[in-house]
Amino acid sequence: MSVKVEASHGGIPHGKIAAAGIIIALVSLYIAVIGHEVLGFDYFAFFGGIAAIGALIWGNSAIKRLCSYGIGAGVPSAGMLAFGSGLFGMFLGIAIGAMTSVWIIPVAVLVIALITGVILGWIANTVLNMKIPVMIQSLAELAAVGALTVLGLRTVAVGCLGTSTGEFTFVTVGFIAVAFMLGAIALQHPFNACLGPGETQDRTNMLVIECGFLSMIIMAVISFVAVSAVAGWISLIIAIIGWAVSYKKYIALSKRDAAAWLDAKPFVDAEEE
Repeated sequence: MSVKVEASHGGIPHGKIAAAGIIIALVSLYIAVIGHEVLGFDYFAFFGGIAAIGALIWGNSAIKRLCSYGIGAGVPSAGMLAFGSGLFGMFLGIAIGAMTSVWIIPVAVLVIALITGVILGWIANTVLNMKIPVMIQSLAELAAVGALTVLGLRTVAVGCLGTSTGEFTFVTVGFIAVAFMLGAIALQHPFNACLGPGETQDRTNMLVIECGFLSMIIMAVISFVAVSAVAGWISLIIAIIGWAVSYKKYIALSKRDAAAWLDAKPFVDAEEE
Protein backbone atom coordinates (compact mmCIF):
# COMPACT_ATOMS: atom_id res chain seq x y z
CA MET A 1 0.00 0.00 0.00
CA SER A 2 1.38 3.40 -0.92
CA VAL A 3 -0.34 6.76 -0.74
CA LYS A 4 1.19 10.17 -1.16
CA VAL A 5 1.09 12.04 2.14
CA GLU A 6 0.93 15.83 2.08
CA ALA A 7 0.08 18.70 4.36
CA SER A 8 -3.21 20.49 3.87
CA HIS A 9 -3.28 22.75 0.86
CA GLY A 10 -1.07 25.69 1.70
CA GLY A 11 -0.42 24.19 5.12
CA ILE A 12 2.66 23.72 7.26
CA PRO A 13 4.53 20.41 6.69
CA HIS A 14 4.11 17.78 9.38
CA GLY A 15 7.78 17.84 10.38
CA LYS A 16 7.62 21.52 11.30
CA ILE A 17 4.39 21.05 13.25
CA ALA A 18 5.92 18.14 15.16
CA ALA A 19 9.01 20.17 16.03
CA ALA A 20 6.91 23.12 17.16
CA GLY A 21 4.67 20.88 19.25
CA ILE A 22 7.62 19.25 21.01
CA ILE A 23 9.27 22.61 21.73
CA ILE A 24 6.05 24.18 23.06
CA ALA A 25 5.35 21.17 25.27
CA LEU A 26 8.85 20.82 26.72
CA VAL A 27 9.44 24.55 27.26
CA SER A 28 6.05 24.95 28.95
CA LEU A 29 6.66 21.97 31.23
CA TYR A 30 10.09 23.25 32.23
CA ILE A 31 8.61 26.67 33.04
CA ALA A 32 6.22 24.87 35.41
CA VAL A 33 9.21 23.05 36.92
CA ILE A 34 11.07 26.33 37.43
CA GLY A 35 8.06 27.83 39.18
CA HIS A 36 7.67 24.92 41.59
CA GLU A 37 11.28 23.86 42.16
CA VAL A 38 13.17 27.15 41.89
CA LEU A 39 10.71 29.90 42.77
CA GLY A 40 8.74 27.80 45.24
CA PHE A 41 5.19 28.43 44.04
CA ASP A 42 2.60 26.69 41.86
CA TYR A 43 1.36 29.74 39.96
CA PHE A 44 2.87 28.39 36.73
CA ALA A 45 0.64 25.30 36.80
CA PHE A 46 -1.27 26.68 33.82
CA PHE A 47 1.79 26.12 31.65
CA GLY A 48 0.87 22.43 31.84
CA GLY A 49 -2.21 23.28 29.82
CA ILE A 50 -0.12 25.13 27.24
CA ALA A 51 2.13 22.07 27.03
CA ALA A 52 -0.91 19.85 26.42
CA ILE A 53 -2.16 22.12 23.64
CA GLY A 54 1.23 22.10 21.94
CA ALA A 55 1.29 18.30 22.08
CA LEU A 56 -2.29 18.07 20.77
CA ILE A 57 -1.47 20.21 17.72
CA TRP A 58 1.38 17.81 16.97
CA GLY A 59 -0.91 14.83 17.54
CA ASN A 60 -3.62 16.17 15.25
CA SER A 61 -1.12 16.41 12.42
CA ALA A 62 0.13 12.87 13.14
CA ILE A 63 -3.40 11.44 13.08
CA LYS A 64 -4.16 13.24 9.84
CA ARG A 65 -1.00 11.83 8.29
CA LEU A 66 -1.79 8.29 9.47
CA CYS A 67 -5.40 8.43 8.32
CA SER A 68 -4.43 9.62 4.85
CA TYR A 69 -3.79 5.90 4.25
CA GLY A 70 -7.51 5.21 4.26
CA ILE A 71 -8.05 4.33 7.93
CA GLY A 72 -10.27 7.28 8.82
CA ALA A 73 -12.45 5.04 11.00
CA GLY A 74 -9.33 4.27 13.03
CA VAL A 75 -9.05 7.78 14.51
CA PRO A 76 -10.75 6.83 17.82
CA SER A 77 -8.68 3.66 18.21
CA ALA A 78 -5.50 5.57 17.35
CA GLY A 79 -6.35 8.16 19.99
CA MET A 80 -7.05 5.55 22.66
CA LEU A 81 -3.86 3.67 21.80
CA ALA A 82 -1.92 6.94 21.94
CA PHE A 83 -3.07 7.76 25.44
CA GLY A 84 -2.95 4.19 26.71
CA SER A 85 0.67 3.76 25.67
CA GLY A 86 1.37 7.36 26.64
CA LEU A 87 0.34 6.67 30.24
CA PHE A 88 3.02 4.02 30.48
CA GLY A 89 5.64 6.52 29.36
CA MET A 90 4.31 9.20 31.69
CA PHE A 91 4.28 7.05 34.84
CA LEU A 92 7.66 5.49 34.12
CA GLY A 93 9.16 8.92 33.38
CA ILE A 94 7.78 10.30 36.65
CA ALA A 95 9.15 7.27 38.50
CA ILE A 96 12.61 7.86 37.02
CA GLY A 97 12.35 11.51 38.01
CA ALA A 98 11.46 10.51 41.58
CA MET A 99 14.65 8.44 41.76
CA THR A 100 16.86 11.06 40.11
CA SER A 101 15.63 14.60 39.53
CA VAL A 102 12.36 16.27 38.58
CA TRP A 103 14.26 18.07 35.82
CA ILE A 104 14.57 14.87 33.84
CA ILE A 105 10.85 14.06 33.84
CA PRO A 106 9.70 15.86 30.64
CA VAL A 107 12.51 14.42 28.49
CA ALA A 108 12.24 10.97 30.11
CA VAL A 109 8.49 10.87 29.47
CA LEU A 110 8.99 11.89 25.84
CA VAL A 111 11.75 9.35 25.14
CA ILE A 112 10.03 6.41 26.87
CA ALA A 113 6.74 7.14 25.11
CA LEU A 114 8.48 7.31 21.72
CA ILE A 115 10.14 3.93 22.34
CA THR A 116 6.82 2.44 23.43
CA GLY A 117 5.14 3.75 20.29
CA VAL A 118 7.86 2.31 18.06
CA ILE A 119 7.31 -1.14 19.60
CA LEU A 120 3.54 -0.92 19.14
CA GLY A 121 3.97 0.32 15.57
CA TRP A 122 6.26 -2.60 14.79
CA ILE A 123 3.69 -5.02 16.20
CA ALA A 124 0.91 -3.39 14.15
CA ASN A 125 2.87 -3.64 10.91
CA THR A 126 4.62 -6.97 11.46
CA VAL A 127 2.39 -9.09 13.68
CA LEU A 128 -0.98 -7.64 12.65
CA ASN A 129 0.30 -7.27 9.07
CA MET A 130 -1.17 -3.77 8.55
CA LYS A 131 1.82 -2.74 6.41
CA ILE A 132 1.18 1.01 6.58
CA PRO A 133 4.39 2.90 5.71
CA VAL A 134 4.00 5.59 8.40
CA MET A 135 2.55 3.31 11.08
CA ILE A 136 5.68 2.98 13.23
CA GLN A 137 6.51 6.67 13.13
CA SER A 138 2.88 7.71 13.66
CA LEU A 139 2.29 5.46 16.66
CA ALA A 140 5.59 6.59 18.18
CA GLU A 141 4.52 10.22 17.78
CA LEU A 142 1.00 9.58 19.08
CA ALA A 143 2.32 7.78 22.17
CA ALA A 144 4.54 10.78 22.89
CA VAL A 145 1.60 13.12 22.31
CA GLY A 146 -0.53 11.12 24.75
CA ALA A 147 2.19 11.13 27.39
CA LEU A 148 2.92 14.86 27.12
CA THR A 149 -0.78 15.77 27.05
CA VAL A 150 -1.65 13.82 30.20
CA LEU A 151 1.52 15.09 31.90
CA GLY A 152 0.50 18.64 31.02
CA LEU A 153 -3.07 18.24 32.24
CA ARG A 154 -1.72 16.55 35.37
CA THR A 155 0.49 19.57 35.98
CA VAL A 156 -2.54 21.87 35.79
CA ALA A 157 -4.32 19.69 38.35
CA VAL A 158 -1.55 19.24 40.92
CA GLY A 159 0.79 22.16 40.20
CA CYS A 160 3.99 20.17 39.75
CA LEU A 161 5.64 17.43 37.69
CA GLY A 162 7.20 15.46 40.53
CA THR A 163 5.69 13.26 43.23
CA SER A 164 6.41 15.39 46.27
CA THR A 165 2.89 16.84 46.33
CA GLY A 166 -0.40 16.05 44.71
CA GLU A 167 0.44 12.63 43.25
CA PHE A 168 -1.65 10.70 45.77
CA THR A 169 -4.63 12.95 45.17
CA PHE A 170 -4.21 12.88 41.40
CA VAL A 171 -4.25 9.09 41.11
CA THR A 172 -6.62 7.99 43.88
CA VAL A 173 -9.36 10.55 43.32
CA GLY A 174 -9.50 9.63 39.66
CA PHE A 175 -7.96 12.72 38.08
CA ILE A 176 -5.96 10.45 35.81
CA ALA A 177 -9.14 9.06 34.23
CA VAL A 178 -10.46 12.58 33.64
CA ALA A 179 -7.17 13.71 32.09
CA PHE A 180 -7.09 10.57 29.93
CA MET A 181 -10.56 11.11 28.48
CA LEU A 182 -10.23 14.87 28.08
CA GLY A 183 -6.93 14.47 26.24
CA ALA A 184 -8.13 11.61 24.07
CA ILE A 185 -11.27 13.46 22.99
CA ALA A 186 -9.29 16.63 22.32
CA LEU A 187 -6.94 14.60 20.11
CA GLN A 188 -9.63 12.70 18.19
CA HIS A 189 -12.41 15.24 17.75
CA PRO A 190 -10.83 18.03 15.66
CA PHE A 191 -9.79 15.88 12.69
CA ASN A 192 -13.10 13.98 12.76
CA ALA A 193 -15.07 17.23 12.92
CA CYS A 194 -13.16 18.95 10.11
CA LEU A 195 -12.62 15.91 7.90
CA GLY A 196 -13.66 16.31 4.26
CA PRO A 197 -12.71 17.91 0.95
CA GLY A 198 -13.00 21.39 2.45
CA GLU A 199 -10.69 20.71 5.40
CA THR A 200 -8.13 23.44 6.03
CA GLN A 201 -5.18 23.19 8.37
CA ASP A 202 -5.71 26.49 10.18
CA ARG A 203 -9.36 25.69 10.96
CA THR A 204 -8.55 22.18 12.20
CA ASN A 205 -5.67 23.44 14.35
CA MET A 206 -7.87 26.17 15.80
CA LEU A 207 -10.37 23.51 16.86
CA VAL A 208 -7.48 21.59 18.47
CA ILE A 209 -6.59 24.69 20.46
CA GLU A 210 -10.22 25.25 21.44
CA CYS A 211 -10.58 21.64 22.62
CA GLY A 212 -7.30 21.93 24.50
CA PHE A 213 -8.42 25.01 26.41
CA LEU A 214 -11.80 23.40 27.08
CA SER A 215 -10.01 20.43 28.65
CA MET A 216 -7.83 22.84 30.60
CA ILE A 217 -10.94 24.52 32.06
CA ILE A 218 -12.08 21.23 33.59
CA MET A 219 -8.63 20.42 34.95
CA ALA A 220 -8.36 23.95 36.37
CA VAL A 221 -11.63 23.47 38.27
CA ILE A 222 -10.36 20.13 39.59
CA SER A 223 -7.05 21.73 40.59
CA PHE A 224 -8.61 23.70 43.45
CA VAL A 225 -8.41 20.59 45.66
CA ALA A 226 -4.65 20.20 45.12
CA VAL A 227 -3.09 23.60 44.39
CA SER A 228 -3.24 27.05 45.95
CA ALA A 229 -6.32 29.15 45.26
CA VAL A 230 -4.23 31.68 43.35
CA ALA A 231 -2.79 29.02 41.06
CA GLY A 232 -6.26 27.54 40.50
CA TRP A 233 -7.76 30.90 39.56
CA ILE A 234 -4.87 31.75 37.26
CA SER A 235 -5.28 28.46 35.39
CA LEU A 236 -9.06 28.81 35.21
CA ILE A 237 -9.05 32.42 33.97
CA ILE A 238 -6.38 31.75 31.35
CA ALA A 239 -8.23 28.62 30.19
CA ILE A 240 -11.57 30.46 29.88
CA ILE A 241 -10.02 33.36 27.97
CA GLY A 242 -8.10 30.98 25.70
CA TRP A 243 -11.21 28.94 25.03
CA ALA A 244 -13.36 32.01 24.25
CA VAL A 245 -10.80 33.48 21.85
CA SER A 246 -10.09 30.19 20.07
CA TYR A 247 -13.81 29.32 19.82
CA LYS A 248 -14.61 32.70 18.28
CA LYS A 249 -11.73 32.30 15.84
CA TYR A 250 -12.82 28.76 14.94
CA ILE A 251 -16.37 29.94 14.15
CA ALA A 252 -14.94 32.70 11.95
CA LEU A 253 -12.75 30.19 10.07
CA SER A 254 -15.72 27.84 9.69
CA LYS A 255 -17.80 30.64 8.16
CA ARG A 256 -14.91 31.47 5.83
CA ASP A 257 -14.61 27.89 4.61
CA ALA A 258 -18.39 27.50 4.34
CA ALA A 259 -18.62 30.64 2.21
CA ALA A 260 -16.05 29.15 -0.17
CA TRP A 261 -18.62 26.45 -1.03
CA LEU A 262 -21.52 28.80 -1.79
CA ASP A 263 -21.02 28.47 -5.55
CA ALA A 264 -20.41 24.73 -5.46
CA LYS A 265 -22.70 22.66 -7.68
CA PRO A 266 -24.71 19.83 -6.09
CA PHE A 267 -24.07 16.25 -7.15
CA VAL A 268 -26.51 15.19 -9.87
CA ASP A 269 -27.95 11.71 -9.66
CA ALA A 270 -27.50 9.69 -12.85
CA GLU A 271 -31.24 9.06 -13.10
CA GLU A 272 -31.97 12.78 -13.13
CA GLU A 273 -29.71 13.46 -16.11
